[in-house]
Amino acid sequence: DTTVVLGSAILGKPHDRADCVRMLTALSGQTHRVITGTAFVAGGKTRSFSEVTEVTFFGLSPAEIAAYADSGEPYDKAGGYGIQGQGALLVERICGDYCNVVGLPVARLARLLRTFGILK
Repeated sequence: DTTVVLGSAILGKPHDRADCVRMLTALSGQTHRVITGTAFVAGGKTRSFSEVTEVTFFGLSPAEIAAYADSGEPYDKAGGYGIQGQGALLVERICGDYCNVVGLPVARLARLLRTFGILK
């Protein structure tokens, strides 16, 4: 599962447009963390890890926030944005794994699967 954390606040999926605008306004011009927890169970063994990526948003105007909220894209996304879609236009920079921000740290998962002998 993927979580967006701004300071000590956890930003889940927005409940409605007002909640989305609130989240995007809070993220505007700020750096937040995207944390994805992953677990894998096979052959009686369990391995888990979490991946953290820092994401910095541009300072966003109220018009930019409104346009993105009205796009329909943010409502099933933690933090109210999807970096793999129009939300990419909100992001100034990231530090860490892009795939983690999308929702699955693929390279790290592949390394874990190798320890189970599933990938070569």
